[in-house]
Amino acid sequence: MSTTATTAAQNAVPVAKEMSFLDRWLAVWILIAMAVGLLLGRFVPGLDTALDSVKVGGISVPIAIGLLVMMYPVLAKVRYDEMHRVTGDRKLLALSLFLNWVVGPAFMFTLAWVFLPDLPEFRTGLIIVGLARCIAMVFIWNDLACGDREAAAVLVAINSVFQVVAFGALGWFYLQVLPSWLGLETTSAQFSVWAIVASVLVFLGIPLLAGFLTRVFGERAKGREWYEETFLPKIGPWALYGLLFTIVLLFAMQGEAITSQPLDVARMAVPLLLYFVLMFAISLFASKAVGLNYAKSTSVAFTASGNNFELAIAVSIGTFGITSGQALAGVVGPLIEVPVLVGLVYVALWLGPKLFRNDPTVPNRAVAGVRS
Repeated sequence: MSTTATTAAQNAVPVAKEMSFLDRWLAVWILIAMAVGLLLGRFVPGLDTALDSVKVGGISVPIAIGLLVMMYPVLAKVRYDEMHRVTGDRKLLALSLFLNWVVGPAFMFTLAWVFLPDLPEFRTGLIIVGLARCIAMVFIWNDLACGDREAAAVLVAINSVFQVVAFGALGWFYLQVLPSWLGLETTSAQFSVWAIVASVLVFLGIPLLAGFLTRVFGERAKGREWYEETFLPKIGPWALYGLLFTIVLLFAMQGEAITSQPLDVARMAVPLLLYFVLMFAISLFASKAVGLNYAKSTSVAFTASGNNFELAIAVSIGTFGITSGQALAGVVGPLIEVPVLVGLVYVALWLGPKLFRNDPTVPNRAVAGVRS
């Protein structure tokens, strides 16, 4: 081994050792949060009804608070003056749109019919989950895996626009048109445009505006060095606090539904697990194939593999009712997605140096986690 290589090997510190205590054990905290939420929902009478009743315009206020606390610190870290390098990357944008709005929905449609041909309500619910592209938690997964923050912000913004414009049309295509062509059972559904618009405005618009204004005025008042080295480390942990709070609330609201139907949950878990893992793998390797670096590839992969659980649940409840199988499928989505995507964060950090050799964006001694 050369002297340079030996020195590099000696200096290379596993990413996990560079993480903070909170970040290093994040998977454990998330599993505990899920368990606490499920237990609360199962054994505290009326808790799910009480939490679900606190709504404004169909948006759950407790969930909204958790997501806003979660997303604000991450979006405050985005360098908005560098967004041009992302918006000018046609390969990045074209690949992300293709994966999110062609591959993702078609793949979920296929998995839903293969694994749930005899359960039409659950099958429809999974298809709806596949149409709801992620606009919230993807920022957390992307940041934990040291992805490109600016790329994630741009891709999520574009997905939000497509979500408003294309969700209803794609729902009609995958629930009625395509099944009819294939000689399969069709499902009639009318989706609320307001639910989609409200989801985008609340869960992306508010924290994005807050993050942008914080950076602009923070840098103007104190300079970039103070903003990134003093201010951001102080607010950074709140992203994970918000994530854990949201998970507890989400599963507390649906704990009884999940724990009372374990076999149904298990049936839906298999296609969901395959979807999240394979979409991530396909997206990561496709990004590598078109020449994107590690940071951008990671952003594309998490954006394509994650889903907007709040929108999927809201649409399913609004269309089919709160006790419907479609609504339960929407709830099972994050039950599987959260731990799987946390696992994929570690996969990305492990695979990055092997797949993207000599790439300066690959995390080595960089601090993984929700970085300052």
